Amino acid sequence: MKEHKLSVVLLFGGRSGEHEVSLNSAQSIFKAIDRKRYSVETIGINKQGQWFWGVLPENIIKDGFPLVDQACQVTLVIDPSHPHFIALDGSSLPNQGQFDLVFPVLHGPQGEDGTLQGLLEMANVPYVGSGVLGSSLGMDKDRMKAVFLEKDLPVAGYVTVLRSDFLIGPETCLNQIEAKIGYPCFVKPANLGSSVGITKAHHRLELLEALNTAAIFDRKIVVEETINGREIEVSVLGNDHPEASLPGEVKPALEFYSYEAKYSNIGSSLLIPAPLDETVITRLQGMAIEAFRAVEASGLSRVDFFVTSQNDIFLNEINTLPGFTEISMYPKLWEATGIPYSELINRLISLGLERFKDKQDCKISQA
Repeated sequence: MKEHKLSVVLLFGGRSGEHEVSLNSAQSIFKAIDRKRYSVETIGINKQGQWFWGVLPENIIKDGFPLVDQACQVTLVIDPSHPHFIALDGSSLPNQGQFDLVFPVLHGPQGEDGTLQGLLEMANVPYVGSGVLGSSLGMDKDRMKAVFLEKDLPVAGYVTVLRSDFLIGPETCLNQIEAKIGYPCFVKPANLGSSVGITKAHHRLELLEALNTAAIFDRKIVVEETINGREIEVSVLGNDHPEASLPGEVKPALEFYSYEAKYSNIGSSLLIPAPLDETVITRLQGMAIEAFRAVEASGLSRVDFFVTSQNDIFLNEINTLPGFTEISMYPKLWEATGIPYSELINRLISLGLERFKDKQDCKISQA
């Protein structure tokens, strides 16, 4: 008897500034997923937000998205009793557009921030990764830090500035940041990942330019004090009972781990596992799991730290949908811990199905 293959929809691309990172992550997953266990369909989302069935990440990386009239544009039918995709031109899709699980590989806004997760929840669709709350908290650096502080997790000093306040009174914002944070400091859009829009400011003019840059990407801007320490990352895997990987260390080629340093292969290096005392490793793994639980993440996350020369640990951030490119830290850390890339994909799919079943056991009304 032929064994049933789980139908997985790999969803990638998106409108955010991390579109290209998503394409690379999806390409790696598409090549590594076990075809004996899964049948794989692909949906690519272009920068205009249109969804196309059957496009391949490798082809899009090379040639870009096809024109709308040259591809099969689809949409998700929001029917909790029968979720499926339909083609907007009325053409037929494989298996009538039905599937077992969505594997989102969309980084940044409208993919990693809870918006996509909310759409999938409304349609009653199993998917990989964190839910609405975990995704939104993990994306918003301001609210993330507030939750970490509520759980007594150590974070660097920070100030949050609203873009509207900055535009109305830039001098007031500059004075506030200088009084509370000082130089050098990091200026970040609150809701972007992959170091997009992040600047290190060493003086007032750079701070002004950095705030203007961050304001392009978000209505909230987080300004953090600089922690002089090693950049350490830990991968987390699981749902209610998560596990932490061995830690890895980032050695940026530039002054900090910028977008270019992460994805342009310009000399940044990863030390896996990181050369740390066992006691420090244990503390990092424990804090990574605490951070994962604090934002109510599920499936996967990468947790980033600073470790000072005195072995003081500061929690930087959690990334609930970390990169899956060939040079990404998340899968590399699990490989070093004993879970190969293909098996990691299997586990993430199983965790997504587990979380879906758990939610099905809950009532949302008395009826």
